[in-house]
This record gives sequence, C-alpha cells and structure tokens, in this order.
Amino acid sequence: MTTYSLPSFTEQPLPPWKRAVLKVGSSLLAAPGGGLTPRHALALAQWVSGNVQAGREVVIVSSGAVAAGRGILPKAAVAGAALAARQALAALGQAQLIGLWQRFFERPVAQVLLTHDDLRNRRRYLNARATLLELLALQTLPIVNENDTVSVDELKLGDNDNLAAFVATLVDADMLFIASDVAGLYSANPRTDPAARPIDEVVRIDDGVFAMADGIGSALGTGGMATKLQAASKAASAGIETVLFDGTSADALRLMGQGVLRGTRFRAGSTRLAARKHWLRHAPVAPGAVLVDEGASRALREKGASLLPGGVLDARGDFARGDIIEIRHANDDGEAAIARGIVQYSARDIRRIARRHSRDIDTILGYNYGETVVHRDDLATL
Repeated sequence: MTTYSLPSFTEQPLPPWKRAVLKVGSSLLAAPGGGLTPRHALALAQWVSGNVQAGREVVIVSSGAVAAGRGILPKAAVAGAALAARQALAALGQAQLIGLWQRFFERPVAQVLLTHDDLRNRRRYLNARATLLELLALQTLPIVNENDTVSVDELKLGDNDNLAAFVATLVDADMLFIASDVAGLYSANPRTDPAARPIDEVVRIDDGVFAMADGIGSALGTGGMATKLQAASKAASAGIETVLFDGTSADALRLMGQGVLRGTRFRAGSTRLAARKHWLRHAPVAPGAVLVDEGASRALREKGASLLPGGVLDARGDFARGDIIEIRHANDDGEAAIARGIVQYSARDIRRIARRHSRDIDTILGYNYGETVVHRDDLATL
C-alpha cells in the first residue's frame, strides 16, 4: 500500500468546561504481545493533572484490563472458551490497570466498575451517580471501567466509548474527551483512501456521518470509529459536547493544555442543563406525587432551589427511589403540579421525613441518600 502523509486538522478553540469525562482506549495502553505500557498514558495523565490543578474535575473511563491480564497469563485465552477467557483476563488485569494510573497521580485513584444495567436501573443509576460525585468532592480521581467479569452482553460489545457517554451523562459533565489512535474523524478511512479529508466539526450526527466511519477501527481496541460516533451522539442528546483527538500525539495534548483542539468537535444540540430539563418535563412520571407547602413551592419556582424534607407535606402513591414524580403545591384551592423531578427517597420514606430537618433523616430512617428529597439538578419546573 502506498504511504502518504495524512492531512492535518485545523486548530480550533476548545469550549470552556468545568467537569469532563476522558475516555482512553486499549490502543493507547496495550503493549505489543500483552500487558500495559505507560508510553501514552503518562502524557494523558499529565493533561489530566494540569486540568485538575486548574480547578476542573475529570473522570477517566479506561479500557485495557483484558490487555493487562494477557500480559500476566499470555496463554490464558483457550480456543472455544473465548468469552470466559476474556472475563478471566479482565479480572486479572483490573489491578494492573488501576496500578498503571495510580503511578501517575499524587491524589488517590478510585476504581469504579459499572455495567449497562447499573445505568438502566434508576436506583442503581442514582447510587452510581452519588458515588462518583462524592469521589470528585473528595478530590480523588475516579477510574471507570466496564465490569467485564460479569457483564456478558456488554463484553461482547466491548464498547467503552458508549460507556463513557453514559458516564458523562451520569456525572453531568460539560465535555466528553475521546482519546484515540487516530487524529479525528475523516471523510473516509485515511489509512486506505488518499482522498480522505479531516472533518473538524460535526454539527449533527446523521447517516452520512456514520457512513464516514465505515471500516475505521483499531487493531488493539474492540471499538472503532462507529462506536465513537454513537457515543458522541448520545452525549449530544444530553447537551454534552464531544471531542475526538489523537491520544498518541504529544503535540495534540500540548495544544489541548492550552485550550486548543486539533481533532474533531461534535456539537451538542442544546446546553446540558436544557437537555436534562427537557427530558424531565416530558419523561413518563411514576404514579403519585410529593406535596409541598407555599414556602417550598416558591423556592422551587423562583429560586431554583432543591426540595428539602422540611417543605414536604405528604407523598401520594407508592413510588420508589429514582422514579420521576410530580411535585404539587397544596393549598386551600387544592393541588397544582409545579415541577417534576427524580426523587431520592421512596414514598414511604418521604412520609416519615416530611416536615423534618435534613439532619434528622439518618435518625428517622436509619440511613440517608443525602439531604434533599429532589436535587435541583434533577428537577424541572412546569
């Protein structure tokens, strides 16, 4: 095959952000023949550290556990038992993967293993969200990976790109950074088509954009350009912008440290907050509602406050923690729906803590999921 130099991407300013998810693929971490190499991970870690020192928050979604396990037991993959072998290799490699990242950071790193079931089930979703946000509040660095040892269907997909998009939504990230071994999205496969041109910006991901990704993948990673576009599309629907860049390029990382992107920027259709509020306003609600007094109603509608138990009068119905419910203002004229939100406590628990102070929740229930009944980020007024 004739070799030729790839056309360069145009340098463009990165949008401002405070919290981001960085997805790092196996192709950037796997050593030839198995195991992990710090060759590209060090520069990525330095970029993360620079942003953390600037007051930003970063969650890393990292592949590489299977490659790490293969370095420990290179003959473990048995013919006819590929899935079980990969699950075993992932279990062996998780500690190695976390150890690789920890060596680059002075702050502690925290391993978080998720499956797509954790993100589909509302209660498990909220638990995962609370854990990740608390880890960020504690100034640790969460390292998220798919729980490959138990998630059979997801392991078959091998898709941490889409997992990264889910995590970005989970933690209300402003940006999703996808570090790959290609410089960005091209109009065709740049390894085989000399006419391929770089795509600096994508406003909307449609069938034509997906057609550009056909056949573009990595020899080491299990995903490809198509899964990166799927991830960017999911993030865009949540109001989160995505950038795809060359994680093997020290120059690209240096520029990003200066707020400049050399890669592809995928625009979001709306702001993150607007997308979330729209979803909350239109998503199906669980049967029942939370009734609030005049003071709470005013605080929600006029101040954008969270709903605290002290302003709750009662709960209607039998909903569960994590459900989307209506919030109604009760007065002499009856009840009027004023908001919708994701409730942190079940109807039964809310009846017990209604009109009480947040500090009393643990004493009354014997546990607590935080001081709010509905957090303001999970609430949309009507």
